[in-house]
Amino acid sequence: MTRQLTPADYLAMLRRRWVLIAVLTIIGGPLAYGVSKFLPSKYTSQTLVLIQQPTVPKDFIRPVVTEDISQRLASMKQQILSRSRLEPIITQFGLYSTDVKAVPMEDLVGRLQKAIDVVPIRPMEETSVNLPGFNVTVTLDNPRTAQNVCTAITSMFIAENIRLRQQHSEDTTEFLAQQLADAKKRLDDQDEKVRAFKSRYLGSLPDQEQTNLNILMGLTSQLDAATQALSRAQQDKSFAQSNLNQALDAWQAAQNGHNPQTYEQQLALLQTQLTELQGRYTDSYPDVVRTKNDIATLKKKIADQEETGSDPRPAEKGAKPSLEPEGIQRLRAQIHSLDQMIAEKTREQEEVKRQIKQYQERVQSSPSVEQEYTELTRGYQTALESYNELQKNRDQAAMATNLERRQESEQFTVLDPANLPDHPSFPNRPLFALGGFGGGLALGLGLAFFLEMQDTSIRNERDVETLLRLPVIAVVPAIGPLASNKPKRSPKRLQGGDELGASARA
Repeated sequence: MTRQLTPADYLAMLRRRWVLIAVLTIIGGPLAYGVSKFLPSKYTSQTLVLIQQPTVPKDFIRPVVTEDISQRLASMKQQILSRSRLEPIITQFGLYSTDVKAVPMEDLVGRLQKAIDVVPIRPMEETSVNLPGFNVTVTLDNPRTAQNVCTAITSMFIAENIRLRQQHSEDTTEFLAQQLADAKKRLDDQDEKVRAFKSRYLGSLPDQEQTNLNILMGLTSQLDAATQALSRAQQDKSFAQSNLNQALDAWQAAQNGHNPQTYEQQLALLQTQLTELQGRYTDSYPDVVRTKNDIATLKKKIADQEETGSDPRPAEKGAKPSLEPEGIQRLRAQIHSLDQMIAEKTREQEEVKRQIKQYQERVQSSPSVEQEYTELTRGYQTALESYNELQKNRDQAAMATNLERRQESEQFTVLDPANLPDHPSFPNRPLFALGGFGGGLALGLGLAFFLEMQDTSIRNERDVETLLRLPVIAVVPAIGPLASNKPKRSPKRLQGGDELGASARA
């Protein structure tokens, strides 16, 4: 059965085992330093690469590559540290020449992958989201080879960044160009549909509804005017026909030797006609003017007859003209003109009625046409907006691609070229020696504790109580020779085998 140890017990252990601990601690440092002499030296070459921002602000030309630089750097690292990229480097620089024939190439590539490390540099400000740069380190057996390999890996990162950005920009531009061509085709299809719709419903489109109403009102007025003109022409024809019949009766009677009408009667008849014409027309109307002229001519004949005192009837009896008088011919011409006017007005009336019917149908069909036209124009507007947006993005991508080709976009710039290491980075012999001292101390402490745990000696009253499970009521000090000049020891402490403890039951 073991008892709980106190700090005093640990101090007693150190006093008893300090020699062992000191020896192991002193031996550990030189031993580790000596072991480091036999380890192969490793040299580390390092390159600092900064990420240079585009020369043209992003507000003017939006970059196509929007991937986070940390993710892109990790992706590039996987590509560059692949076997297809590292195997040529192993061959070019003669790496692992002693193991090339004995070790598979996959293992050599794995060694080189472990020897290469890419560490991003975190921004100094917590609010910054841009990665300022990264370090490329290569650790190999030869310092010159480590420098060359570090330079090659850095060049691969720079070239890969340029290639990936250009390829991404060109692929994006090509994709947007193809999408733009498809959008142009869809827009042309929609445009053709709109054109065909407008051709089919010409005059019935929603924006023409008010025009149709205005035209319909004008046609209605035109129809009223045509109807009135037709009615007036028909009345004029009836009146002219009546005059013609009267004139024919008088002329036929004159041809048969009977002329019941004298100049006075003809004058009275013309004055009656003039009164009727003036009641219907103005003084400038042709029939009114002509009738007035006939009246003036007839009055002149009457005046001449009165002056000469001759009777025209014998002359009229002896004259048998074969042609109709001028008045009858004029009436016939007037009736013929009125017939033509009636026919024209009738055709005009029918045409206006047809047009009125057509525009009425357009106005009635306007709501349904407007609904269909709205759906069609909505599809056209969507296609147009998509085309304009794609064209804008394509132009932006083309400018970004041009910026990538001119290498004025985000670039990797080598700030510190790969250095030629003067001292090996491994092993660090002072650190090994310090680790040896620490290891020796730990080993000494552990070994001392182990030995103490294995030692079953009784050294004090607590050991007695723990061993016998009885309380200690008295302690007998060690009794030495009388002649002994050794100083007396405290009876409260039993040391080694010189002191014995006794116990008894009360």
